[in-house]
Amino acid sequence: MATNSTPTNSTAPEATIGSGKFKLTSKGIAVIISLLVAAIITSYLLVSPTLEFKQRILALGFTFSACFLLVYFSYEALIFKEINIIYDGLDKTKRKDFRRMSNKFLWRPEPLKRIKEEIYHMAAQKQKEIDELKRLQALRREFLADVSHELKTPIFAAQGFIHTLLDGAMDDVKVRDKFLQKAAKSLDGLDELVQDLITISQLEKGVVQMKKSTFDLRSLAHEIFEQLENKAALKGITLHLEEDELESYHVQADRGRIKQVLINLLDNAIKYGRQHGNIWLSFYSGKKKTLITVKDDGQGIPKEHQTRIFERFYRIDKSRTKDTSGGGSGLGLAISKHIVEAHRSTITIESEVGKGTTLRFKLPTAKA
Repeated sequence: MATNSTPTNSTAPEATIGSGKFKLTSKGIAVIISLLVAAIITSYLLVSPTLEFKQRILALGFTFSACFLLVYFSYEALIFKEINIIYDGLDKTKRKDFRRMSNKFLWRPEPLKRIKEEIYHMAAQKQKEIDELKRLQALRREFLADVSHELKTPIFAAQGFIHTLLDGAMDDVKVRDKFLQKAAKSLDGLDELVQDLITISQLEKGVVQMKKSTFDLRSLAHEIFEQLENKAALKGITLHLEEDELESYHVQADRGRIKQVLINLLDNAIKYGRQHGNIWLSFYSGKKKTLITVKDDGQGIPKEHQTRIFERFYRIDKSRTKDTSGGGSGLGLAISKHIVEAHRSTITIESEVGKGTTLRFKLPTAKA
């Protein structure tokens, strides 16, 4: 009766080389190397008594060299070759080259050290990716929470006014008109928020194309001042336009989008400016770029918040409500940032608590 030749013990299997019926284990390799070394040493011992002293020294050198080469090539074939193949696989993985790895013999010094360095490098890169994903996930959660809050406010307000009318207040003409106007105002705010969300999404994707033309910043500034002077007057804020009458302030940009940027920056300065304060809008025309500056003498922005004020819905004071901050969708500065970047420029900020804030950006100067 044939017996089952499969081992029944539970110990870990040894490393094997070869395929089919011929499989050489690590113990077998160690035995073969030991036998070969023993055979070389025995040959030396048998031959050495018949040799002279100098011949013995020479034979000893040959014996040592033979043992060294045997051990070296054994390690090279059994350990370093496999390690170099692993290193090659790590290198391909890092370069996202997932083709079938080659079994080509690789001659590289210190493979263990190289593999360790590669593993540490890959671990550091993966940790950076994980940290970035965590940061983006936190921003996504914060953005969803902010959007939910901003949408909830006008929806609940309009819902309350309409349900009040349906519950019987509709019969009173004065109450009905007043509540309908408030509901309409809330829905207008909701529409403004949705439109701003669509705009910023399109700007981030690069869908919106800037319609560039040559226009005068001075005339644009007068238009904006006329639009915002009543709002500034409610807080006693004075708007100043610093200009040189002899200077030309013509730029090459999208007039409608730049007007949107300046309105957002000035409106934000009015919201958070101090009572009876001042806001200055100034231009400096250079050969290639024209510098635009919006400056106020308001409460200023702490340093830890200066890098985040252009984020969507970001508020320095989390307790501020839409009523106390003067309304708006909370996306004005974020939209302004993307519009200026679409003109290949950036908005810089300088601010000190209690001394005001200065915002600057540049536009291409129009050729005469």
